[in-house]
Parts: sequence; C-alpha cells; structure tokens
Amino acid sequence: MALTIRPYQEGDAHAIAELYNRHRDNPNPVAGGVSGDELARELAERETATFLVAEDDERLVGTFGLFHNTGRRSARAGELIADMFFVHPAHRGGLVTGRLFTEAVEWMMRTGCLVLRLTVNPANTVAFRLYRRVGCVSVGRAVPGEDGNVELHNYIPLVVRSVFADLGERATAALGSLTSFASVTESRDDELRSDVRMADGVRTVDYSLALGEFRIDASVDVDRGTVCEARLTEPGGTTRALRIARPPYRVRTPRGVAPYRFTRSGLTCEVDGDDGTLSVLVDGHRGPVLVSTWPSCRADRPAGWREGEPRDLTLEPVEGGVRVTERDGDATVTGTFTLDGAGLLQEFTRTGPDTGRIFQTIGLRQGVFTGPDGRDHPIGLGRGVRDASEIVAASHTVLAGTELAWRGPDVRIALAADGALRLVHSTLLERRLAPGPDGVARMRTDLRPSGADTARRLEVHAAAGGVTVWREGTTKVLRSPYPRTRSHGYNPHWSAGLWVTRENSRHDRAAGLGWGVPAAGAWEEKHPLGLHSPDAGLDWEIAAHGDGLRVETRSSGTDRETVVWLTPQTPLRTAVVLASGGEHWELNTGDFRQVWAGRAAVRLSDGRWLHCAPATAPHDELVLRATPSGLLIGGVSAAPESTWLFSVHDTPLHFRTTEPKGNDRS
Repeated sequence: MALTIRPYQEGDAHAIAELYNRHRDNPNPVAGGVSGDELARELAERETATFLVAEDDERLVGTFGLFHNTGRRSARAGELIADMFFVHPAHRGGLVTGRLFTEAVEWMMRTGCLVLRLTVNPANTVAFRLYRRVGCVSVGRAVPGEDGNVELHNYIPLVVRSVFADLGERATAALGSLTSFASVTESRDDELRSDVRMADGVRTVDYSLALGEFRIDASVDVDRGTVCEARLTEPGGTTRALRIARPPYRVRTPRGVAPYRFTRSGLTCEVDGDDGTLSVLVDGHRGPVLVSTWPSCRADRPAGWREGEPRDLTLEPVEGGVRVTERDGDATVTGTFTLDGAGLLQEFTRTGPDTGRIFQTIGLRQGVFTGPDGRDHPIGLGRGVRDASEIVAASHTVLAGTELAWRGPDVRIALAADGALRLVHSTLLERRLAPGPDGVARMRTDLRPSGADTARRLEVHAAAGGVTVWREGTTKVLRSPYPRTRSHGYNPHWSAGLWVTRENSRHDRAAGLGWGVPAAGAWEEKHPLGLHSPDAGLDWEIAAHGDGLRVETRSSGTDRETVVWLTPQTPLRTAVVLASGGEHWELNTGDFRQVWAGRAAVRLSDGRWLHCAPATAPHDELVLRATPSGLLIGGVSAAPESTWLFSVHDTPLHFRTTEPKGNDRS
C-alpha cells in the first residue's frame, strides 16, 4: 500500500462526493446524496482551515477537515472544528485513520490553533474509542442529542504549545520523535460521561501525556481555553512545575448581559445580550416559535444555529424594539429588530466585509409546512425539502418572491424569499444579508398568534376608486400602492387593491376581457364603504357577511360586463385551489397565465387563504391571471347586478362531491 496524505486540491470534490455517496455511514449524510459542486461550495463556506485527503495508490480512501465553522457550529478563537473525517471501510483499523488525525493535529500546532472540536456518533464504537484513545474529552453534554452525536474536545495541542518553551532539550527531543498521538495520552474509557473536574469553581479537564520517558501532567480551564497548571516528570522521577505561556489568542467569555425583551400583539421578542440571538415567543406555545442568529463582523466567525462565540454587543431601545450593534476593528454590524403588530422586521447595516449570514429556526414541531412548491407537508425533517443539516451548501435555494409558511395550533408564520434564502430542512433557513438600494438588508417575518386580534380594518378612498386597505386581524389581504399609482400587469393606473370596472365581454372575439383600467371620471363616496361613478353608471358597496365581505355591484345602460378586481397580498408565486368545470384543481401561479373558475382560494403571504366566489348567479365567473406584478383576480358578471363573497380562512377550499373527479383529493 502506497499511502499518501496530502492537502485538498481543486478537482477532488467530485471524487470525495462519490466516496461519501457510496457509503451509508458517511460523515455528513444528505438525502439523495451530495454533488461535487455542492461539496466544493461547502468547503468554501466553512472557511476551511485545512482539508486533508488520503490516497492509496492514487485512489481516494479518506478525508479529514478542519474548519472555523460548519454552519451548525462556530469555533471560538483558537479552536478548529474537525469534520468530514471519513475512511473507506476497507482501510479502517489501519494506518489511514491514525495518519490523518496526527497530520491534522500537527498542522494545528504549526498554525497556532490549539483546540480541536469534533462530533461523533457514540454508537460507532470504533470511531468513539479512537477519539478517546487520542485524548478527546467530553466537557459538555455527554449523551447524544437529536442529531445522534456527542461533542468532544482535544486540548493536547494547547497543552504542548503552552509548556513547550520550558520543556528542556531532552523532553523537546522526545516530543519531536513522536509519530502518533495514540501513544501520547493515557487511555480513557468509552463511557458516556463528562470528563470535567471542578477546581476552585473552575471547570477543568486533566491530561497526562507521555513523551517517551517524560510525562506532562496538566490541567486545562475549558471555559477560558488556557492551561491552569502543568508539571514535568523526568525519567528519574524528579517533578517540576512548568512555566505556562499564554496562547496567541483571547477566548471571549460571556459577559452575562441580561437579555432585552419587548412585547406587542401577543408576541414577545428576546435578544440575547451576549451573542445577539433573537427569539420570538407566543403565548400558549412552549419555547420560541422563531430563533434568528446574529451575523458576525468577522467573515470566519458566522453565527451557527446551535453555537456562537460571545460578542461585544451594545443594545439600545428604539420605538417598538431594540437596536443591536457589534464592532470589531473597522467592521460594524447594526441590527434593528421591531414588532409592528403583524410580525417581525429585521433591518441590518454593516461596514467592513460584505458577507453576512444568519440561520433562522422555526420552532413549530407540529403543524403544516408549505414549501417552495406550494404544497403542504407535515412539519418534519426531510419533508418538503431534503434534510441538508450537515452540508448546508446542499440545501434548497428558494426563488425570490416565493412564499414559505408554517402553521401550528398556536401560531402562523410566513415569509417571502428575498433571493438570498436557502432551506436547509423544513424548519431551518440560511439567509444572506442582501442590502437594498439604501444599503439596508431587510427581512420580514409575518407572525400571527392564534389568539391575535381578529378585528377587521377596511379603508375605501374615492380618489383611488376602491379599497386600499383590508386587514383581517394581522392578515394583510390586499396589495395597493395608494396614494401612488403604479402599473400592474397591463394596467398602467393601478391604485386600489379592490375596485370595479366595466369591461368588454369575455366572449368578445376582437378584444376579450380587459385588465381593470379605470374609466375616466371621478368616483363619489356614497357612504364610507360604497362608491358611485356617474360617468360610468356604476355603483358598488361592501357589507359584512359572516366571516368575510359581501361586494354588491349595480350597472345600467350597457351591454358590457362588470368586474370586481382584486390584487391579493401574495408572493409572486403562490398556491391556488379552484373549482373549474366540476373538478378540483391545486395549482401554483407559476403553472399558468390565466385560468377561469367558479370558486377559488389563493394563499396569502402569511399562509392564510383568501376565498373568492359569486353569491348565486350561475354565469358569474372568476378569472385568475398570473403576472410579473403579482396575481390579479376578477369577478366577472354580465348581469346588471352581481354579488361576490370574499373571506379569509386558515385552510383552502374544500369540495364535497358524490364522486371524486379529476384532481379532487378531498
């Protein structure tokens, strides 16, 4: 066997991905496997310190990586995280494993990163015993968590580097003759328990290192990342205390800053004063419903969704929330977090490196997840999007404008993708800060507690020719640019979110139905929820109807058709459920340009559904048009009087039929 250990080279990624995909026990499983391009991107995004490749006669048989972060975890100063440690099954128990580990630790010694962190499945007894044999200790949770792993630390490089200058010539020579770390430290058992010993209120772990006939006994402060004390025992049994050099870095410890809390409309935000993590809580739900990590000033210290290094933060109250600032040299990150009654707004500005990366975790364990495809899935790993927990680069990129929604018994959460969002799995998002033209990166998350205010808000403006605001509690139902006028689809004069026009007949062979361009002439206010147009001969008004609205129209002196238009508050791509020709269809607005229906429901930005239907007339129909500006809905009637029903619900339409037809799955 001609074994070679070498650094990763461009072009290795596809062979490594093939190695991982061939074996079920690969270090970072991804449903459906990982591609070479995804693996290469992962190595770049982890701020890789070094990545070693083992070859046997030029055939790739093993890997070992040292990283500043894994997305999942972020290393403290002086630490590196070992991951992607994998050896082909035919080479386990031989030289490959020991050589990879030893060369990785020697690289750490040369570069001044002195603490190694890694995770291991304790049920993999071969790997677990190997790590224990080479000096890995447990300083935190000693039993596997949800991911099945325990975390271990190795402080041997820290101990050796801290006492190296005082070892003496003979002990230094003995250290230089070592070929494997497996013979350095006393063997530890493979029991799942902590190795921490409390000494004068300090959490410590003890090491006894054999350097030939010399022995070093040392105690390490695991929270500060320093050696507390060390002794050298020489071959004749003489023992002396060693001078301890401080490591070439400073580990930040939590300052114990109290979290900042603010509340509005049944939502409570809590911002951690040490690491900037933001949590949103809802009355009645156990635990936070949303957790959002803090983007670091430093490119090589992104916040992990499980761990992050404490940061020097300042927190100051602002109206409706809090402003958080981190400074590191010339780099600054400022985040302003506010609750506005309908959800959470996060606004970030930064100087220095233009990278910015956060993870958001949805805290719902039961409920419905509506994914990028517009389909509903039960909340769970691997549902709706493959689980890329360990290799974030293999996550699903979500197109800008696509809406994601989560609905549970206590809360509804929804957000629109901004073009810099990836789904790691169904409740974990990776987001990059994408500044707008004003230099501010904005992230909005709609949160609607089940017990939230259900009051209705309607605003009708004659100047706009229709309804400009419709809210059902915290649900924004309509889009409207009022008091401005913009283009929407082929309508250059869009202002209201619900309005009425006269149009050519839907049967007109020359033109067909129009696009809701308002006729010339002013509207007059009949009453606060009704308008009249003398020039067009149109009247319409709104009344409450059950849990929704009833819109009644009257026209005179024309053979044209009357249309009630709506621009609902939806992302560019959204789900649509409709009844058409006696059949039930579930579509996405990316699937069509125009469809007609007898009844329809469209998914709004916060995950609720707007139901649309004619009241009674058999020939009244709905037209739905998917445009680059968003969805446009029209209720079309040829009758002098028409009535339309619009209401907001937690679920789409359900159809009761004697026999299922077409795509009817009700």
